[in-house]
Amino acid sequence: MDTLTLPLDYAAIERILPHRYPFLLVDRITEFELDKRIVGIKNVSLNERYLSPVEDGLPVLPPTILTEAVAQVGAIMILSKPENREKLIFFMGIEKVRYRRPVHPGDVVEIEATVRRLRSRMGLLRGVARVDGKIVVEGTMTFALGPRGSKLGETI
Repeated sequence: MDTLTLPLDYAAIERILPHRYPFLLVDRITEFELDKRIVGIKNVSLNERYLSPVEDGLPVLPPTILTEAVAQVGAIMILSKPENREKLIFFMGIEKVRYRRPVHPGDVVEIEATVRRLRSRMGLLRGVARVDGKIVVEGTMTFALGPRGSKLGETI
């Protein structure tokens, strides 16, 4: 994959990320600026197995799943670079995460990740997810890159 033609669909995302259903949480990539910014879409449907039931209300997408979706959008930006295509990305940490409102089936989550710091083996991304223009989660994520088949301790 030498060039990215937007929007990236589910099949194109599968060529970049190692995740597969039901753990691949990004449905589409709509915007991409190399080493700067990426925007992806997560469609939340009623049949998702990890929805949390809520008494007297719609089920809720757990915040941990939402956080993972944000991390996956950021990972697509990093792993789509030619020099990173044969590498794995490891989620190292998360800071200043704020969950602002619940996400329900039928919601379309727009996820934006922007680069704060980018080095050859590590980086820092800022992630924001929105539903109908309103922030549902935001935070900063640290990641490390390593060769496929390596263990995390061997990469850092």
